[in-house]
Amino acid sequence: MSITIFHNPSCGTSRNVLAAIRAAGHEPKVVEYLKAGWTKPQLTELLAAMQATPRDILRAKGTPAAELGLLEPDVTDDRILDAMVAHPILVNRPIVVTPKGTTLARPSETVLDFL
Repeated sequence: MSITIFHNPSCGTSRNVLAAIRAAGHEPKVVEYLKAGWTKPQLTELLAAMQATPRDILRAKGTPAAELGLLEPDVTDDRILDAMVAHPILVNRPIVVTPKGTTLARPSETVLDFL
C-alpha cells in the first residue's frame, strides 16, 4: 500500500500519526512540507481528494494567518491557497494520502480509518 504523509516533525500529532502508520506495518513516503513547500495544484488536488476547502485545512495557531487577514470570513479560497504556497506553515498537519483516501489526520486516531 502506497502511503504519503505531509509531515512536520516538530508537531506531536504529526509524529503520532507517522508512528501509527509504521505500527500498522507501512513505511510511508514522508514529505516534510515546511522544507519542500507546496504548489497550488498540489494543494488543490489534496483538497479535492478530501472534499475540503482551503479554510478547512488553514492552521491559525502559531502561524501568520491572523496577521495576513486570512481568518476574516470574506477571504477567498484563492487568497488562502496563495498564502499557503507562500507560507507552508499555514497548512494544518498531517495530511495523509492512502489508497483508501486522503485526510487531515487530526486527531491522530483519524488515520486508522485510512490504513
